[in-house]
Amino acid sequence: MYRSLSHYIETLERAGELVRITVPVDTELEIAELTDRQCKRPDGGKALLFENCGFEFPVLTNMMGSDRRIALALGTGRLEDLTRRLESLFAELTVPKHSLYDKLKMLPVLSSAAGWLPRISRKRGACQAVVLDPADGLFGKLPVLKCAPQDGGRFFTLPVVNTVDPDTGMRNAGMYRMQVFSDTTAGMHWHCHKTGARHYEAYRKKGKRMPVAVTLGGDPAYTYAATAPLPDNVDEYLLAGFIRRKPVTLVKCLTNDLYVPSDCDFVIEGYVDTSEDRVVEGPFGDHTGFYSLEDLYPVFHATCITHRKGAVYPATVVGIPPQEDAYIAKATERIFLAPIRAVVQPEVENIYLPEAGVAHNLALVDIRKQYAGQAFKVAASMWGAGQMMFNKCLLVTSGLGVRLSDAEMLKKTLNRLSVADGLLFSKGPLDVLDHAAPQAGLGGKVAIDLTERCGGEPAGHVYSGAFDPSGIVVTDGIEGAGERWMKEGWPVLVLRTSSREALRTLADRFLRANDALPVKCIAVFDATVDLEDAGMLIWLAGNHTDPVRDTYIYDRRIWVVDARSKSGGDFSRRWPNPVVMDARTAERVDARWSSYGLGTFIPSPSLKYRPLLRGDKAAVEK
Repeated sequence: MYRSLSHYIETLERAGELVRITVPVDTELEIAELTDRQCKRPDGGKALLFENCGFEFPVLTNMMGSDRRIALALGTGRLEDLTRRLESLFAELTVPKHSLYDKLKMLPVLSSAAGWLPRISRKRGACQAVVLDPADGLFGKLPVLKCAPQDGGRFFTLPVVNTVDPDTGMRNAGMYRMQVFSDTTAGMHWHCHKTGARHYEAYRKKGKRMPVAVTLGGDPAYTYAATAPLPDNVDEYLLAGFIRRKPVTLVKCLTNDLYVPSDCDFVIEGYVDTSEDRVVEGPFGDHTGFYSLEDLYPVFHATCITHRKGAVYPATVVGIPPQEDAYIAKATERIFLAPIRAVVQPEVENIYLPEAGVAHNLALVDIRKQYAGQAFKVAASMWGAGQMMFNKCLLVTSGLGVRLSDAEMLKKTLNRLSVADGLLFSKGPLDVLDHAAPQAGLGGKVAIDLTERCGGEPAGHVYSGAFDPSGIVVTDGIEGAGERWMKEGWPVLVLRTSSREALRTLADRFLRANDALPVKCIAVFDATVDLEDAGMLIWLAGNHTDPVRDTYIYDRRIWVVDARSKSGGDFSRRWPNPVVMDARTAERVDARWSSYGLGTFIPSPSLKYRPLLRGDKAAVEK
């Protein structure tokens, strides 16, 4: 349990996980570029505390961006310890109680669980020690970052947005970005699937103004809980209490009737007038690695800001993976494995969300296989479970357990795929940020059965091993092939093209000339893509592909995937550019590197991705 964000910072510093940057830095792009360079280090780099950014408050970034720091943030040595605690709790709660003695034994468990419930204090909290006068400015007092060159402005990136259901009084603490419009107004980026948006609609139908309280900092458990995929009507501060092993103490806001954690660093009080027209918000360099483009969202009006003495402003930087959010997703994998086993799918052994899959594009699930068709049963159930409804591609394996993330094991497992009947295509809700979907928030999905065969299920043809791709016949439109993967024994071929021909025309011509290729999947990428970079290929394929519209099966044995950009042609939606830092900022950071105290020089990660840009705007210009 942490008393404040400063308390957590002290812990990070003692653990050698923090670097203080004392030279002047700019909150516009410079902090984001420095943070991105840390995030892209193999171990997630260090947390960065910027102590001289032109504001009263220091800025903390990358605070949970490594295996060690996410564990420290959640008050544990290893994330698996939280999994075991939850598994033990669910075991106690779900085992049948046949006798009075068995039922009495539950009392300590229930008492312990009751001890995690948030508690109300009638006193002012540490978060209310200082009250900013609206006449002296509100948002202008805070070091709000601009993170990407084409961002529409400065954004709060780690706000915990507190609202209540006007009908039930149930509280929600969600993580929704907020673009600063003026000194007292900001955009409230509520996606249609989120609880905050549902509360907004309920207030709108009643014709009422909606109270909102935004908190920043405090115990990192609050920040994590706001991102967690909890079921509806489960209080995020209950989860925070479980993580902390101590209840969250809540205090009443000064200008509305909402309650917030007493020990957070900042409280921004205000409201959303549901009778107001929504306004344009964005673009924003998002966690998908691409810009989410302009759209209409409600306006938040700030009425008051309070903060604790010695407050620290927390921020995160998102974009092309890996970023800090990859480690938060890893925590979610571990923490929510137990509830999934107990409530959703008891046969699930492990879950893995590859960082290149940006949480929702790609997920791997390992199950305890018992009968034919079980992989598709699991997929259907997972797609109906909370935020898993946003998943686009689900690989279901069996027998891998903790080895699910092992690339060599996965390579061998791909041989189980029978392309003719091992793919299940569906349609459903997708993340609103999915730019390849035929329409915002709705598109195709695919489940891939890589489980052990049983019950007469057809086996896939076995790829015998490394294949020499030198004999591949290059046909019109194809400019190159990624040789590494076939040489290493993957039953996958990746191709590069500048052609805008239809996938079926382009790929059929190639496959007729190379009929004996021992592959199960062919993916076609744009000519500017590095075909030897696995992370880049997974990231682009996940973002650029709708599994129903952009794939087909050739000769019942090869799955062909169009991972090219869909800008132009008959694709009606605007196509975003990747989030790449501008050359001027990157060069400025290069020139100042020795002054930051960050050790060995780290080049800008954007150098690798700049060839993917098409123009210098957030959206590709047709």
